[in-house]
Amino acid sequence: MAASAAIQAKPQGMPAAKPMPLDRRRTFAFFCMVFGMFMAILDIQIVSASLAEIQAGLSASSEEISWVQTSYLIAEVIMIPLSGTLSRVLSTRWMFVIASGGFTLMSVMCATATNIEQMIVYRALQGFIGGGMIPTVFASAFTIFPPEKRPVISPIIGLVATLAPTIGPTLGGYLTDLFSWHWLFLVNIVPGIFVTVSTYLLVDFDEPDFSLFKSFDWAGLGFMAAFLGSLEYVLEEGPNNEWFQDKAVLILAIVCAVGAIGFFYRAFKAKQPIVDLRAFADRNFLAGSSFSFVMGIGLYGLTYLYPVYLARVRGYSSLQIGETMFVTGATMFLMAPVAGMLSRKMDPRLMMAIGFGAFALGTWQITGLTKDWDFWELFVPQILRGVGLMICMVPINNIALGTLPPDRIKNASGLYNLTRNLGGAVGLAVINTLLNNRTDLHLQRLRESVTWDSSTAMETLNALTMRFQGLGTDANAAAIKTMSNMVRKEALVMSFADVFLLLTVLFLGLVCALPFIKKPRAAPAGGGGH
Repeated sequence: MAASAAIQAKPQGMPAAKPMPLDRRRTFAFFCMVFGMFMAILDIQIVSASLAEIQAGLSASSEEISWVQTSYLIAEVIMIPLSGTLSRVLSTRWMFVIASGGFTLMSVMCATATNIEQMIVYRALQGFIGGGMIPTVFASAFTIFPPEKRPVISPIIGLVATLAPTIGPTLGGYLTDLFSWHWLFLVNIVPGIFVTVSTYLLVDFDEPDFSLFKSFDWAGLGFMAAFLGSLEYVLEEGPNNEWFQDKAVLILAIVCAVGAIGFFYRAFKAKQPIVDLRAFADRNFLAGSSFSFVMGIGLYGLTYLYPVYLARVRGYSSLQIGETMFVTGATMFLMAPVAGMLSRKMDPRLMMAIGFGAFALGTWQITGLTKDWDFWELFVPQILRGVGLMICMVPINNIALGTLPPDRIKNASGLYNLTRNLGGAVGLAVINTLLNNRTDLHLQRLRESVTWDSSTAMETLNALTMRFQGLGTDANAAAIKTMSNMVRKEALVMSFADVFLLLTVLFLGLVCALPFIKKPRAAPAGGGGH
């Protein structure tokens, strides 16, 4: 019995083994939970390609509309590490029922929002409540399934965790184009009800422990919320607001620092800390979390860069962006069984070397980017990205969580998922800052070349003036404006190439670091293996 083996290995953390029919039931219950996690992760990116439509529908400003994303991410990043404590208190069953039910309710509220203020509040609640589903699924996978089942289970949760944000813009673009932006949220209702009901009826992995509420670290929760919430805001808004020159960013950076000091103090001093950081003492968990951080940069950074290039340089609609981005999602879906098969036979360090090597090759190919690149030029790099994501995720999951005892996995799963999200937040902040700075630099250099003394520049200007001669006296002004836009677009394309080059160096650096990581030790009984 697969489920019984996992239970017997660590009986104090799980209920006693039950009769044979439980195995199939628990497996079905687990896959219902995986579907819930898919919805929660999908909702991070599903609105990204349709923000303009939501902005128009809610009569919001360009500064306000970014909070549709930011509020969700800030709330989710607070819940992810908190979920380990809550699932021990409430049990996996009730934790997931509340998370999926609340997520579904807030999806309804988002769809019925009539102004941007309502939308921001509902999105924050949606991210906070729904964020509990993500680490709970990871923890359950490594608690109820024995090591020999991991080559099947790990690729599935890896596929969901990486595929959902990848296809988010695609699905969002289709829904908005075919129906309206309201369907970005309405699409969650029927699946959400199904997941909530099935989890309530089928999940029985553990029992609640309400005694933990007596020593619940409320001060630690406050410090953690201040630390992670402020950090997410600073990383999201800093690049677009000149960092500490913006008053709100500066104040929240100070709040973040104070919150971090209080959080780490409580984490080591509280009787029952809100997050148990001792999981990082496990070398495999520390290594897996570190690679998960970089995986977050690759996952969320590239999911951000492609649509920005296609929208700002190529002028693609949300639907066209979604169709172009679908290549990575399709590749990951096809690679999932391959990744599972390789995880049975291959050293996980070699798998990660292949995965990050594919990442590096894909980003290196895009360093030759021009303003004319479209679907076919981006086709192979996107395939390499899909291969890299899938082949990396499985061994990273197994290295991080596969050797921990079951009673520590719930807490560790929250920390592990947090590192991926923080990696994405840090990656986006660095990418945005680099794009802004390098665009300014390239613009300055190009302007030095495009002068009245340049024969090439004058020939281009004259040709443009002839094209606009129908405008009469405004022809020259229109030609100068068009030429200025051409220079600005070229500077932007060159800055994209610079960012892709930096990502190539990052991924190659990880490949070079892999020989220094020890092969994961054999798991203790009940702890899991790789």
